[in-house]
Amino acid sequence: MSVDTNCNKFGPVWLSPGVSKGNTWTLMYAAFFTIGLLTFIGIGTPYVLIEILKVPAGDQGTVTGNLVFWTEIVTLILFGPVGIAADRIGRKSVYLFGFLTMGLGYALYPTADTVLELTLYRIIYAIGIATSTGMLATIVTDYPQEASRGKLVGIVGAMNGLGVVFINRVFGSLPDRFVSGGMDGADAGELVHWLIAGLCVLSTIVLWIGLKEGTPVHDEAKPPIKDLAISAVKQGFGNPRIALSYGAAFIARGDLVILGTFLTLWGTSVGVEQGLTTADATRKSTLAFVAAQSAALLWTIIIVFFIDRFNRTGFLAFCMLLAALGYLGMGFVTDPTSESALPFVILLGIGQISAFFGSQALVGQEAPVAERGAVIGGFNISGAIGILFCSVIGGWLFDEVSPSSVFVMVGSINSLIFLFALIVRWKSPGRMPGDPDTADGPALA
Repeated sequence: MSVDTNCNKFGPVWLSPGVSKGNTWTLMYAAFFTIGLLTFIGIGTPYVLIEILKVPAGDQGTVTGNLVFWTEIVTLILFGPVGIAADRIGRKSVYLFGFLTMGLGYALYPTADTVLELTLYRIIYAIGIATSTGMLATIVTDYPQEASRGKLVGIVGAMNGLGVVFINRVFGSLPDRFVSGGMDGADAGELVHWLIAGLCVLSTIVLWIGLKEGTPVHDEAKPPIKDLAISAVKQGFGNPRIALSYGAAFIARGDLVILGTFLTLWGTSVGVEQGLTTADATRKSTLAFVAAQSAALLWTIIIVFFIDRFNRTGFLAFCMLLAALGYLGMGFVTDPTSESALPFVILLGIGQISAFFGSQALVGQEAPVAERGAVIGGFNISGAIGILFCSVIGGWLFDEVSPSSVFVMVGSINSLIFLFALIVRWKSPGRMPGDPDTADGPALA
């Protein structure tokens, strides 16, 4: 593999020209908190619906699905412009705006008096996640040299997992602790949301200090805005591997939402039906979610050594197979917080993080440097469409069929992407990680 050894090195990762170790440490911080803070909404929403708004149990799946639907409508609208903004004004400014807006959404969320008001606050949160997650994906693509791309994706994935476990384990248990200390349940939920909002503000300051300024190309090399706007579509039609990455994003991001939203809602609703308080049921459901993320984190330690050793298309096929098995396995579960469900929850976490790794590594390799933000924007738009589909259909399935049917649906879609990946691997395998960008040749691995 070709490596520019004049550049900085971060552990096993060779960095791109101009990227410092300090920039990369800041990326580690961003990876830890961006996804962790994003997923807390999955814990906060059931608590707000049950404890503050008193939504009936039979309506919670539909309301939750609708909240996710409107979230993704916003992100779907914004991902394209966010990608263009990243290529024109720089990643850092967009990222800072994202964290501040996410914090505002969290601060307002528990103050809602109606579902409509909650939806409006969810939209503010959505603006924050569209910008912050878009920039995380783009910066992960910017910072490494191609030969080290998989390693950095793996390290960032591990930081994602650590952040999710930390945020949800620590902050997810706070409502129960506050209620045990004598605080009213609604006040406990409100305070925890405000603490999360404060962490968003702190993270904005850290990123402002440590992220790299500018964009990967000089002003004279930047394509016109019109060209950037159409490049994501053009690349998807012109490169079957980018098309595959878009297809993988469709369900990979849906995977995370289903795991973070419906697993927690499922566990919380089961706990309340069993006579637990909302705070205690939330704590138990959080433990199931944390178990899935802990399994994903341990799996990251293993898989990171293999990402850069295999053809990225074949690696994605393997990842989508794991995701399919993980989600389909939940069809055998009746209570995700029970001990008997633990093996299925562990496989679920492994499958979810695998889908993230495979899709992110493939789009990172294939996206052209000058149009990278726009292509990542297209990747995120596909993910947003997937979340729209999974949230609306999933919310209906949750209420009308069973909670486990949501997971079976996602597993079935993962299976279809697995088959798509096999076809692309056979017809258009692409280059090995770190090899020069040439026309398709024979499969190398």
